[in-house]
Amino acid sequence: MPNTYTQIYIQVVFATKGRSIKIKSEVRVEIEKYICGIFNNKKQKVLAIYANPDHVHVFFSYKNLQITIPELIKTVKIESTNFINEKKLCFGKFYWQEGYGAFSYAKSQKDKVVNYVLNQEKHHSKRASEKNILKC
Repeated sequence: MPNTYTQIYIQVVFATKGRSIKIKSEVRVEIEKYICGIFNNKKQKVLAIYANPDHVHVFFSYKNLQITIPELIKTVKIESTNFINEKKLCFGKFYWQEGYGAFSYAKSQKDKVVNYVLNQEKHHSKRASEKNILKC
């Protein structure tokens, strides 16, 4: 499809099995780089990624329409699980939870979503503080 043009921005979110805290800060970047490599190998362009202790956000430009989003995420989960377990990056056996969330965005929202993904640590610490306030 040499004359095909697409402009599709997707954020996917997928969690560790049982939302257990498995991704330690000292291995976060290594896992992010590996996941980015999988997306790149599938001819997708990652715009932002952040691996939280119990889930990952990936915001990407969906370029290669020859692979469906379910196929892409299945591949990402299988390959990254194997990598994490082979390198023993997490304590015990590592698994991703079944399923994922996928959200589409307009080009005008791109910068806002990139900032949201890259500021996950701050976002989640703020939400934790809000939960503590609500419990009082």
